[in-house]
Amino acid sequence: MTADPKRSVRLDWAGTGLKFHGGGTHPETPSIEIDGDNATAPGPMLVLLLAAAGCTSADVVLVLEKMRVQLTSLSVEAEGVRRDEDPRRYDAIHFRYRISGSGLDDEKAQRAVSLSVEKYCSVMHTLAPDIAISYDVEIGGGA
Repeated sequence: MTADPKRSVRLDWAGTGLKFHGGGTHPETPSIEIDGDNATAPGPMLVLLLAAAGCTSADVVLVLEKMRVQLTSLSVEAEGVRRDEDPRRYDAIHFRYRISGSGLDDEKAQRAVSLSVEKYCSVMHTLAPDIAISYDVEIGGGA
């Protein structure tokens, strides 16, 4: 059985500033706060970086599990470079992966990240195709 391909969210203005509360439309879905001023919560552009980092991290965990790596830590930093003019979208995003685990070597780590970035990560493939995506991988760097 294939999962329903449709997803929906709801976002409600919190009544002050650029603060919003939202989440999936199903009651059991966790909620999130978004602050357009980046004061009390991440703003939309940071949430986008978090979504991409979260998506690729999940892929890396799954791929390394299939490679029989006993993962002990995974940390991903994402840094986006935005345009100066409107729309101030990202022109480039760089990911820095720090991965530790038993049975992990550079070849497995590079392969897992490459598969995620180039093939599996849905968020990455949703971004504009002209955004320069780059990454580096560090083995043994704890979270």
